[in-house]
Amino acid sequence: MRDGTVAAIVDAPGAEPRLGPVALPPRTAGTTLVSVVAAPLNPLDLVIASGTFHSARHEEPYVPGSECVGVVLESDRFRPGTLVYAECHASPATPGTFATQVLVDDEDLLPLPDGIDPVRAAAVGNSGTAAFMPLVEEARLLPGETVLVLGATGAVGQIAIQVARGHGAGRVVGVARDRAALERLPALGADAVVELRAGEDADQLAARLLEAAGPVDVVLDGVYGLPLEAALRACAPRARLVNIGNPAGATALVPAGLLRGRQLTLSGFAGLHTPLRDKRAALTWLWTALVRDELQVEVRTCPLGELPSAWRAQAASPHAKYVILPEGVERPGPTPTRREHTTVTHPSAPPGTAVADPGPATAAGTSGAGEQGA
Repeated sequence: MRDGTVAAIVDAPGAEPRLGPVALPPRTAGTTLVSVVAAPLNPLDLVIASGTFHSARHEEPYVPGSECVGVVLESDRFRPGTLVYAECHASPATPGTFATQVLVDDEDLLPLPDGIDPVRAAAVGNSGTAAFMPLVEEARLLPGETVLVLGATGAVGQIAIQVARGHGAGRVVGVARDRAALERLPALGADAVVELRAGEDADQLAARLLEAAGPVDVVLDGVYGLPLEAALRACAPRARLVNIGNPAGATALVPAGLLRGRQLTLSGFAGLHTPLRDKRAALTWLWTALVRDELQVEVRTCPLGELPSAWRAQAASPHAKYVILPEGVERPGPTPTRREHTTVTHPSAPPGTAVADPGPATAAGTSGAGEQGA
């Protein structure tokens, strides 16, 4: 069975993936062989493959892919046929999830709830936990508080807006550079949006953030750089800021007086270094919301053989979640299978949504692409 595994292969740092056969290691006690049904493409996968990631660089060929939903084939812990969510730390010695089959440690598997669509369940794994855990578990968002999402038009940012709204946030404001994508955020629960502008300094952006949001209690920062500097200036006393990515810059100026004077808390979240058992509560909330049709996710599916095209699209910040579907795999449940198919769920938008200060079409900054949650 394992001899017929087909996978995407990255030959060297910076190379685009190609399709080819791979030989999986023999299954041993404590591991499970999974037939991959749906494997999300994450910004993290591209950053690791580029050779620039802070925690991993692979000089030898390897199979990328950090998560998937699949069906158990062989296991000592899980019954064959069980639909599971899996995480994988891909390396030359450990093939990742962009393959027809993957071998995963038992501790990196969770059974999925009944009735869930496997593609949508996969789509909210990495992206959903990178939104939920910083907001709910790290920042400890309280009902009525104001939330600012930097990088709000990416997959993580879109889920973050819905998580904040679902946990009782009093006001939710999304910030990003793509005007058209920003205009779709009120339907997800954003009360206002702010477009990043080219040539704007931190003080100017901070003034517009305050106009749209008022003093901010919680910031989910998926971009870093100048937008974070502005967000610091818009914070209320004792605000909590959690960084999950840095496509807008690797550094940011954090004035000591501002940090101490307002008693701000600035921290980072790294999903890559968070065990799956610690993500169980977040994933349970996300999957339950999907089953109840209370979470909207735009998914674009792509066959494994056309991963390079999805790879390039992801690099351009698509404002949607790409999910790779291995060919020839029987997919349980209602699953979109047409190439480049887009599926969206549409919960009711909260009343009173509005777009604030969209600004001109020219913008700077980022939509949130980067190693979010990594």
